[in-house]
Amino acid sequence: MDVRKVTELLRATIDPVQQKQAEEQLNQIHKIIGFAPTLLQVVMTAGEMPVRQAGVIYLKNLITTSWADKQNENGSGKFTIHEQDRAMIRDAIVDALGHAPDLIRVQLAVCVNNIVKHDFPGRWTQIVDKITIYLQNSDASCWPGVLLALHQLVKNFEYKKADERGPLNEAMNLLFPMIYQLILQLLPDSSEQSVLLQKQILKIFFALTQYTLSLDLISKEHFSQWMDVVRQVADRPVPPETNNPDLDDDERAELPWWKCKKWALHILHRMFERYGSPGNVTQEYKEFSEWYLRTFSGGILEVLLKILDQYRRKIYVSPRVIQQSINYINQGVSHAHSWKFLKPHMFEIIRDVLFPILSYSAADEELWNSDPYEYIRVKFDIFEDFVSPVTAAQTLLHSACKKRKDMLQKTMQFCMEVLTSPNADPRQKDGALHMIGSLADVLLKKKVYKEEMDKMLLQYVFPEFNSPHGHMRARACWVLHYFSEIKFKQEQILVEAVRLTTNALLTDQDLPVKVEAAIALQMLLSAQEKAQRYVEPLIKPIILELLTIVRETENDDLTTVIQKIVYTYSEQIMSIAVEICQHLAETFSQVLETDEGSDEKAITAMGLLNTIETLLTAMEDQPHIMAQLQPIVLQVLAHIFGENVMEFYEEALSLVYDLTGKIISEDMWKVLELMYQLFQKDGFEYFIDMMPALHNYITVATPAFLSNENHVLAMFNMCKAVLTGDAGEDPECHAAKLLEVIILQCKGHIDQCIPSFVQLVLERLMREVKTSELRTMCLQVVIAALYYNPALCLETMDRLQGNFGQSTEPIASHFIKQWIHDTDCFLGLHDRKLCVLGLCTLISMGPARPPAVNECAQQIIPSLILLFDGLKRAYAAKASDTDDEENEEDDSDIDEEYLEKLQETVTRSDDDGDDSEYDANEETPLECYATPLDSNDMNQDEYVVFKEVIQNIERTDTVWYRALTGHLTAEQQKALQEIILLADQREAARESKRIKESGGFVFDPFTTAGSFNFAGLPTSHLYFL
Repeated sequence: MDVRKVTELLRATIDPVQQKQAEEQLNQIHKIIGFAPTLLQVVMTAGEMPVRQAGVIYLKNLITTSWADKQNENGSGKFTIHEQDRAMIRDAIVDALGHAPDLIRVQLAVCVNNIVKHDFPGRWTQIVDKITIYLQNSDASCWPGVLLALHQLVKNFEYKKADERGPLNEAMNLLFPMIYQLILQLLPDSSEQSVLLQKQILKIFFALTQYTLSLDLISKEHFSQWMDVVRQVADRPVPPETNNPDLDDDERAELPWWKCKKWALHILHRMFERYGSPGNVTQEYKEFSEWYLRTFSGGILEVLLKILDQYRRKIYVSPRVIQQSINYINQGVSHAHSWKFLKPHMFEIIRDVLFPILSYSAADEELWNSDPYEYIRVKFDIFEDFVSPVTAAQTLLHSACKKRKDMLQKTMQFCMEVLTSPNADPRQKDGALHMIGSLADVLLKKKVYKEEMDKMLLQYVFPEFNSPHGHMRARACWVLHYFSEIKFKQEQILVEAVRLTTNALLTDQDLPVKVEAAIALQMLLSAQEKAQRYVEPLIKPIILELLTIVRETENDDLTTVIQKIVYTYSEQIMSIAVEICQHLAETFSQVLETDEGSDEKAITAMGLLNTIETLLTAMEDQPHIMAQLQPIVLQVLAHIFGENVMEFYEEALSLVYDLTGKIISEDMWKVLELMYQLFQKDGFEYFIDMMPALHNYITVATPAFLSNENHVLAMFNMCKAVLTGDAGEDPECHAAKLLEVIILQCKGHIDQCIPSFVQLVLERLMREVKTSELRTMCLQVVIAALYYNPALCLETMDRLQGNFGQSTEPIASHFIKQWIHDTDCFLGLHDRKLCVLGLCTLISMGPARPPAVNECAQQIIPSLILLFDGLKRAYAAKASDTDDEENEEDDSDIDEEYLEKLQETVTRSDDDGDDSEYDANEETPLECYATPLDSNDMNQDEYVVFKEVIQNIERTDTVWYRALTGHLTAEQQKALQEIILLADQREAARESKRIKESGGFVFDPFTTAGSFNFAGLPTSHLYFL
């Protein structure tokens, strides 16, 4: 491959005029053997940096997509880099990393990561030899690249279990001592280059140990040596140049010295949290954790207290270093040994470190004033919580005050001093209220504070709603949110809390205040039932204001507020439901259009879709409103499906389900076409998510479903793709269930489909089936077909005999024997009921029944007894669930302690008994997909059907009756009689219900005399309703 030609093509890709043509030429030659190594050569030798960058990016993409051997579904291989080229790259890439400049090195590291993932240790053990040679080399210029290669090697095993780390541990037995010696050599040198190398070594140590600490690889002696290194890095001062006044705080935090410290603190916290915290570690680290606590607590806490003291004295400490220091101390609060060191300093830490962190800062003020939208995003960013000193400070404050004596009382005393001090500025008051709110759940459990909470709100929180400082108004809302579960002594205080919150939401000029007020309002509505009636008069302006704020801020927390209000006030918002939906749909489009792939945007968009779904659910019984909402939601669906926004398919399919729950419009039938196209394009990945909506299309408007044969064909094709592909057994169970639903729902109308349905599931049963659920579900499809039309089903199986040539036994015979053998695998109400009706169909076929039924005659009634026993339990469980729901409110005053004792008794009896009998729930996951068999109005009661079938056989075919029942034990005969008796009772109950629903029983009443003589003539008809 010509190096100059490749160089020229890469140079051309940088030129907008030549770019397209150059990329096309590269695509034509990239599969030629020799191309990939030539590309690496260009990356390392070309004179111009832009050409080298273009080359390394092309190489990275090529290795990422085409390194591993891949197979297409049809067995042909997709393009992969030839093994000859791969060998050349493996041989050269560590050398390249060692000599590459920073810009190139970063991309080559991604290449190494991919190669390690696929080739180590099998084809690439020499990576270890290469790294060893370079680490032994005294030329420090190659160390950054080689350490980066080692980091990629370790990262490939970072989250693997201990028993999967053999190859890494073998490599690290050699390399681990070498990087320890290297960091020892580097420690005295505080230059930027040295500190960057130290940071890389610490990152390797963290990746090696953060998930699994191999005590074979790292002995206590070695661990102690590393902890001493890490402690030194955390403790050493940063050089004077880091205090350059031209640097802002964000730039300072990114300096190598602070980043190196951050990784040291990261290691210390992780080692303590995962391996050194007795009572919180797995059994293998129990002894190690006790040794860690005794050995390291004093030295490490001394360093961390020094860091906190620097912060207290207003000496700069980077946010991540302070955060990790606080996290470590938070872990130490829980242990008596480490608490010994912390106890004398803890209140000073709360007062002088945590309080300033939790107070409104100058940076907060600048952001509030310059960009309130960004202020809101940062304050509500859940990802920010993982790195924020504020969250760490809240957590430590909470731990200390909850777990350690006197800390709560001292903290509250301090907070009250701040709040009552005439000299306290608003920022300090904000800090005090922040601390009190962070301790809300602790305070509400202590009687001494609980009793004073009304007073605290009245005196110190409510007045701040009128503060001239926006951040104090926002803090007042925030505190109210955290104390929303207070049991107010006077209802008037609750009324005032609601008034202040709604007023802040509707009239405040500062957006962050409105957001905090909205969340406080949601919490009050959730925790205080009485609050609902005080909010109700303002519900329309509130929800319209919320919609506006959501659009302005794109804040996900607000979508949950709207959902709560829609759920609580569904009647009151009917008149503006369409406006709400339109607003949500437009905001969703806005979020998608401005989405740059950020997680926050995706979460907000998902929240908006969930809010639309809540609105549809609230309005489902209002057909005139649903008819107006549908076109708006269809626009949203068209956007998602039309633009292939796959991350929202699940929510979109839930919306389709909501729009097809009661009636299916012409437009919604077009959506079914869209779903079918989506399925064909994106495979069966979303089939389970489609299932509820597909079920609606079949059951809600069956005549319309059957009116177009393409509807049935589309369903069948989807089920076939799932059952013949490699979707996994859960989607396959859903596909089989969908076939069963079609058969039972469309009885008498789809004769032409039955052979295809039966063939599909029988072919699936001929391949390996791992779970009883899938086997049972496939059997059920055939049972449903047998119930649909026994002659057609058996004829189909006979016709298929040639397709399954491996056995001379008729398919029907094999199927029937498997079915009867598996009757214990049928669970829940529906599956057992269908199984009973199927067996009843088989035994009532007379001379037309298959020979296998005669062969299994002695097993059929015992199988039915087993099924009826399961049905009896399942009906009891269902009735119990219904009673529980009805009695939920009545039981609200039952003593909780009594309930706990009762639960213990139940648990004990469960443990003592045979738990293999049945699951108390007795419902299968797929039972939610109802069929006509599951309808209470259906005349096909399985008990009654069985009674009529068995009695008819007894009357008309005594030989067959004796074959079925002659062998029964006394216990089985008794069980059979109980089933017949239960059938009579169910039949009588059904008749009684039918008469009652048609107008009542008609009695001829008697005239009653004083002597209670029930004799006399009827005088009139009396109806008992």
